[in-house]
Amino acid sequence: MSSNKPFFDDVTTLYGRVRAACHEDWQEYCHHPFVQGIADGSLPQASFRHYLQQDYLFLIHFARAYSLAVYKSDNLEDMRSASESVSGILGEMTLHLAYCQEWGLTEKDVVSLPEARANMAYTRYVLERGMAGDILDLYTALSPCAVGYAEIGYRLKNDPDTLKEGNPYWAWIETYGGEEYLEGARKQVERLDHLAKSRYNAARMDSLCQTFREATRLEIGFWQMGMDCSF
Repeated sequence: MSSNKPFFDDVTTLYGRVRAACHEDWQEYCHHPFVQGIADGSLPQASFRHYLQQDYLFLIHFARAYSLAVYKSDNLEDMRSASESVSGILGEMTLHLAYCQEWGLTEKDVVSLPEARANMAYTRYVLERGMAGDILDLYTALSPCAVGYAEIGYRLKNDPDTLKEGNPYWAWIETYGGEEYLEGARKQVERLDHLAKSRYNAARMDSLCQTFREATRLEIGFWQMGMDCSF
């Protein structure tokens, strides 16, 4: 990330183009009060705990979505890439449980929690796009999360106004703004371009933008679910 222009701002990529097509929704997602509360440490801790628990359930379905990408692949390279993502998410889930324990949440607390409607709406939408469309549709639906978290983490970590000392959410910011997560997000952007080489044409742009926009709006709903501690 030594460049002055982060990879997610590159409008020559397919990711950059669909992101630019829903600018207002994207700004609402990246600057949601939940995110700003993480930045300045003001987010109620009950909201963050609720989010953490729901995010674990979310990851289960994202692992399913990347597993679907293995099925949707028509060559070994794409299968291997999707399989690596599944393995990465399953590993992230173990780390997520450890992080939950730091917040006083046991594994039983997390896995026994009912799935919130906002969580179901988002994850099932992603799976539906993968089932109804092809692997490019699926990866487009996955990208607001896979790349958006990196953009948010990078911005918060490098923003001088972000509270660092005494911020209970600094570890979250470091995780999603860290090099390891950023590298995974970069690969997601590159994977979209790779898939587009054989599957994209101009007639698909409106549909891909709509998929990206709907997934972004569902991300906004996920933040709001955390804020409201809603089910």
